[in-house]
Amino acid sequence: MSDLVGTIVDVVAFDIERGKIAEFARATHAEDPSHRTPCALATATHVVVSGHQRDQAAFVEKLGLELSRILVGSVSWEYERPLRAGDSVVGTRTVIADENREGKHGGTMRLITLETVYVDAAGAVAVRQREVLIERGRG
Repeated sequence: MSDLVGTIVDVVAFDIERGKIAEFARATHAEDPSHRTPCALATATHVVVSGHQRDQAAFVEKLGLELSRILVGSVSWEYERPLRAGDSVVGTRTVIADENREGKHGGTMRLITLETVYVDAAGAVAVRQREVLIERGRG
C-alpha cells in the first residue's frame, strides 16, 4: 500500500446551475426534457464540470505523476440521489488505491484510484465518483 492512500487530493465546491445543466445536456446529446425544467435534473455525468474549477497541475504534482504519461483508465459514478438545479455540492477527492503493475509489453504502470465524494448543503452524500489514472511506465 502506498503512502498516498487516504491523501485528500483536493476539495471543490460548486453550484448546480439550471443553465449549465441545459448546456451540458446539449453537449452530451441528452434528450430527456427533465434537463430543461425549472427544477432541472443534472445529467448523469454533470459533476465532471468540477474539473474546470480544480488546479489539475497541482493535483498531478501532489500525486508525483508525469502529465505526459497519464491516461484515464476508467470513471464511474454512483448516485445516492439526483442532483437538481439549485443544489450546492462540495466534492472531496481522495486517493483510495495506488499500485504498480507490470505492463503487457514490458515496463510497469502505476494505477491510482481516486474517489470524489460530493456532499450537499445538508452534508448528505449525493454522488461518489471513482476514477482510475494510469501512468504509463518508461519504455
